[in-house]
Amino acid sequence: DAFFVQVARLEDPEGAGKARMLIVGGSPTGRGVVTSASYEARAFGVRSAMPMFQALKLCPEAVIIKPRMQAYVDASRAIRALMEELTPAIEPLSLDEAFLDMTGTTRLHGVPPAVMLAQLVRRMKDELGLTGSVGLSHNKFLAKVASDLDKPHGFSVIGEAETADFLHDKPVRMIWGVGAATQAALDKAGIRTFSDLLRWEKQDLSLRFGGMGERLWHLARGQDRRRVSANAPVKSISKETTFNDDTSDVETLDGHIWRLSEQVA
Repeated sequence: DAFFVQVARLEDPEGAGKARMLIVGGSPTGRGVVTSASYEARAFGVRSAMPMFQALKLCPEAVIIKPRMQAYVDASRAIRALMEELTPAIEPLSLDEAFLDMTGTTRLHGVPPAVMLAQLVRRMKDELGLTGSVGLSHNKFLAKVASDLDKPHGFSVIGEAETADFLHDKPVRMIWGVGAATQAALDKAGIRTFSDLLRWEKQDLSLRFGGMGERLWHLARGQDRRRVSANAPVKSISKETTFNDDTSDVETLDGHIWRLSEQVA
């Protein structure tokens, strides 16, 4: 959640490094948005993708710095190199998040995955100056849930035997990919917790929510058969820009479309 902030503090220890209320993002005038915020700023309600002017209303003491994408890419590659010493089965989700399949690595390294991951986080801190949170479980869904339980600098484990008890009273909004529209549809159906989901038959969920319904039935039981895919195909490539002011000027738009098209190509 604060990866860009961490990198910014490392790059400028005397400036950004000393600012408790730190936001990485666009200009506060116009349509700048927050890309990352320190946990101190988050305590005031600042969130990623929030308009910068709104963030400053919530946290007027915040220091704002512009994003430096190459610095984040370099830091991400350094973390990835440490991960590759543990397992070749790595599925990146973004610059600052990845799934690791640790199956069989105990025999290879002589210690269980929990120890290896604790060592990974320690090396990130000692060698790169970066912190991270770990979620360890028996499938991707639960590992992702566990990774969000104890931020920042957390390490959470959800064992297979304790899965049902853990999920029972948890809100369904913790399911990765359940956005505002799906949440509203679930609320309308009276589904707010995993225990609510367990009362539905698979067929009824499928009729009500389509393909998502069957997935929800399995997730309610802590089931997720998706494998960690180190070579997952790229599903889409995109580039975008945000104007400070609305425009319908054809020459301006044509120039930006040409530039963005070249970047995508």
